[in-house]
Amino acid sequence: MEDLPDNSRTWVFGADRDVEESSAKLLLREVDRFLFEWHAHGAPLTVARDWKYKRFLTVAVDQSTAGASGCSIDGLYRSLKALEPELGASLVTSGLIFYRDANGRIDSVDRERFATLSAQGEITTDTRVFDPTVTTLREWRARFELNAEDSWHARLMPKKQSV
Repeated sequence: MEDLPDNSRTWVFGADRDVEESSAKLLLREVDRFLFEWHAHGAPLTVARDWKYKRFLTVAVDQSTAGASGCSIDGLYRSLKALEPELGASLVTSGLIFYRDANGRIDSVDRERFATLSAQGEITTDTRVFDPTVTTLREWRARFELNAEDSWHARLMPKKQSV
């Protein structure tokens, strides 16, 4: 990933649970195979991937050489979806919010549960959250993991009352 430019198009896939090491090896082997053969309109793509915290697969494409087409992106999603049964985890899930709990463990919940946990004080503005909506490597490098108060997650948290 470090060799790709900051403006590379980026996709982050978050697993709904930790992926065990043996399953992660399978995932990365299959992703590497897919990326090696990944083309858009017949042109090979300059790509890289990253695996973090037993949860997050990030794929980036240097669009200055050739950009990923809609069909090629669909192929990536289909490949990942096909691996989910073997992984025992869902990677192509929308709507989950990822955060670190008080023990530093990564958890995922839907928006409603996140708001509830926030209202109960289990999630605070200092809670570390992950933003899988980043679309460039620049964003991924700078703000993939940050405090809830510094991300869009803050909109789901109760407003502080003025005195």
